[in-house]
Amino acid sequence: MTTLHETVLRSATKEVVIGHNRPFCLIGERINPTGRRIFQEQLREGDLSAIERDVAAQVAGGAHVLDVNMGVPLTDEADLLARAIKLVQERTDLPICIDSSVVEALEAGLAAYDGRALVNSITAEDERMAQILPLVKKYDAAVIALPNDADEIPMESGKRLELVAKIVEVATTEYGIAVQDIVIDPLAMPIGADTSVVQTTLETIRRIRDEFGLNMSLGASNVSFGMPGRHKLGAAFLPMAMAAGLTSAIMDARNPEIVEAVKAADLLLGHDDWGMAWIAAHRAKQAAGQAGGQ
Repeated sequence: MTTLHETVLRSATKEVVIGHNRPFCLIGERINPTGRRIFQEQLREGDLSAIERDVAAQVAGGAHVLDVNMGVPLTDEADLLARAIKLVQERTDLPICIDSSVVEALEAGLAAYDGRALVNSITAEDERMAQILPLVKKYDAAVIALPNDADEIPMESGKRLELVAKIVEVATTEYGIAVQDIVIDPLAMPIGADTSVVQTTLETIRRIRDEFGLNMSLGASNVSFGMPGRHKLGAAFLPMAMAAGLTSAIMDARNPEIVEAVKAADLLLGHDDWGMAWIAAHRAKQAAGQAGGQ
């Protein structure tokens, strides 16, 4: 029987464990300037105040981990990412997912972080693994890995599984990364382009769980890209993915429709003992409503 692995992340004072028999891990994605023109301009001017607001909103929404990306053109991304991570650590005790495509920025972020981070991300490309996996090992981090290579983003689950096997083999044998510290992104593609892509993603998730026992994370909004009613699609997709074996997602925790769908799925899948988290959240919502009505 395949061992189901657990991935441990830490801040200076808090530990979060991603696992198949644990509540779903929400990785708050908002601290990211992509598509946010005003935020980009603020960051270029050295104004990080919007980060504080984003942290507060993601924490209030129920995020367990915060994804931090500072990919702004015409900036020193390494310096910006290090400063952002220090600021986030001052505002919350949640662990951090350090998100950058720039190797120098990743190292600066890892060096600035007090804890055990999740690195976002590598692919199955040899060059990418050679650049980033030594940093993952050096700073005792975990890493998100995408099963695509220089040739393609595979559209068949079988090819994705082959690349997962390659990533696991290279990471564990060549770079000494513990298998439980490899978190696979099973590749969620936009359903607006091809309505069969979600079935491929769900099949990939099931096979990764059954054949490797690895934890998985994906960009929750990718599936609904370009479609109307995106929140409804996300709220339907994530519980389906959780039932197949998905254990975390990078998502905007400010969206109660999707967060509540995840919490309901945790209860129904047996990951919320006695429904305590579901009941507590319901009571908190009732109390907030009563307070607001006074």
